[in-house]
Amino acid sequence: MGRRKRERRLERVLALAERALEALVGARPDPEAFARHLAFRFEPSRSAWGVGGRLVAVAEPSLFDLDDLVGVDGAIERLARNTEQFVRGLPANHVLLYGERGTGKSSAVKGLVARFGSRGLRLVEVHKADLLHLPDVLAVLRDAPYRFLLFCDDLSFEEGEAGYRELKAALEGSVESPPANVRIVATSNRRHLIPERRADQAGAGLDERGELHMGEAIEEKLALSDRFGLLLGFFGFDQSTFLTIVDRYVAKAGLEVPRERVHGEALRWALERSSRSGRTARQFVDDLAGREALGARSGSARD
Repeated sequence: MGRRKRERRLERVLALAERALEALVGARPDPEAFARHLAFRFEPSRSAWGVGGRLVAVAEPSLFDLDDLVGVDGAIERLARNTEQFVRGLPANHVLLYGERGTGKSSAVKGLVARFGSRGLRLVEVHKADLLHLPDVLAVLRDAPYRFLLFCDDLSFEEGEAGYRELKAALEGSVESPPANVRIVATSNRRHLIPERRADQAGAGLDERGELHMGEAIEEKLALSDRFGLLLGFFGFDQSTFLTIVDRYVAKAGLEVPRERVHGEALRWALERSSRSGRTARQFVDDLAGREALGARSGSARD
C-alpha cells in the first residue's frame, strides 16, 4: 500500500513538473499540426509557474501572390532566391525588409509561404513584445522536420526596450548557433531599427590618418541590422508604377471599367492619402469593386 501511494505521488509530481515546463518553455505543437498548417503565431501566457507561451496554428493565414508585387522586382527576386536556398538546405541569410509603409514588405513575407509552403516552409509570427521568449521558440522549432521563417512584422526599438538583445543574440550573438531550420525575417520602416539622434554623432571623429570612426552609440545601433545578412529596401512608387499596380488589381477583380476613369479616380484616391503605394492601390480597387457591385444591385432592384 505504501509503495502504491509513493507511485501515485510521484505521478502527480511528474504531471505538475510537465505542466510547469510547458508553461515556462512553451508546449510543443502536435507534429501533425506542422503538416496541416502553413502558419503559426506565438501566444504568450501567464501561469502560477511564471510567464511562458505556446505556438498556435493559424487556421486561415493571410497569404499573398508574389507576382502581384509590382515595382519591387529586384527585392522580390533576391528574397525568393534566398528562400529557395533555405528550403533546399543550402546556406541562407536572415532578412530585413525595410522602407516606406504600404510598399509590400509584409505581403512579400506572406507570399513566400504561398510559394514555398508545399515544399515544407512554415511561418511563425512573433510580436515584438514577445521577443523575450525567442530562445524558447527557437528551442521548440530546432528539431522539427520543416523549415521555418520566424516573422517579426513592423519591427523597431526604442533605446533599452525589451527584446532587443534576445533578437540580437538569436541572429548571431550567442554562444549557441541558431537552428539550421530557422531563419528570421523582419519588416521595418527603419533601416537601422533604432532611432538615430543628433547626440549619437558626438562620439564620431577622425583618427590621426584622417579615417572616420563611428561613435559607440552609432555602432550599437548599427549592430542589430548588420546581423541580418540580407537587407532589402522597399520604396515609394512613381505615378506610372502606381497605375500599373492599380491595373493589375482591377484585372484580378474582373472589373470592366473604362481605364481612363479608373486612372483618374485612382490618382485622386492616392492624392487624398498622400501615398502611391501598393496598399493604397489595393484599397482603391476594393472601394471601386464595392461601388460597382452596389450600383449593379441597385440597378437590378429598380428594374
